[in-house]
Amino acid sequence: MGHRALIAYERPDSLYNIHYTHWGGLHLRLKHEITQETPFGGEQSDENSQRLFGALIEAYDDETVSRVVGEAGVTPTQIDHDPLALAISLESVLTEYLDYLHHEALYVVERDFEVTAYRTHWFGLQYDCQRISGEPTVGNGALRTVRWYNGEPVGDGYVQGEFRALKRVAGDLCDRELFSPEDAREYLASMLSPWADDRSELIIKTPESE
Repeated sequence: MGHRALIAYERPDSLYNIHYTHWGGLHLRLKHEITQETPFGGEQSDENSQRLFGALIEAYDDETVSRVVGEAGVTPTQIDHDPLALAISLESVLTEYLDYLHHEALYVVERDFEVTAYRTHWFGLQYDCQRISGEPTVGNGALRTVRWYNGEPVGDGYVQGEFRALKRVAGDLCDRELFSPEDAREYLASMLSPWADDRSELIIKTPESE
């Protein structure tokens, strides 16, 4: 099944290139593996990967991407070399590309290679409520940062469990016809908000917030 995630690399024009990883969402492990020496993850510096990365963040069209990826001669890494999208805004990443159900995480990599790891929470209730089906998975959820200690995420699993419990409560209220789907999203957002503090960040995207 994998542990899917997206990586948003900031470009010189302040837009972002988006890359996919099939396993990099596990334990948010890519936070410490994406560096200037290893832009696509990994443990050893690779000059070919560095040159490819430099070419990609300057590219604006698929033809250029195909050429530089084909000529790079790099070995496979945890992060796909071929970008999903070029030169898009971070807002577009959050509302058009990030799948809050299927992507476990989003990594935002700034130009100086400071990496922020976000855990995703999907607001859809189709698996928690009999009355709801077919809810959007893109642009419908929350992103949160986690606390780190000695290179490990602290309390990440606990918070994920708390969120699953919140969804079961919201789903039950929908089945009792006390909540509409819109009410449920508002409830989930309102319950998540107090979890953020001065050491963390919470971003909420719903169809109504666009």
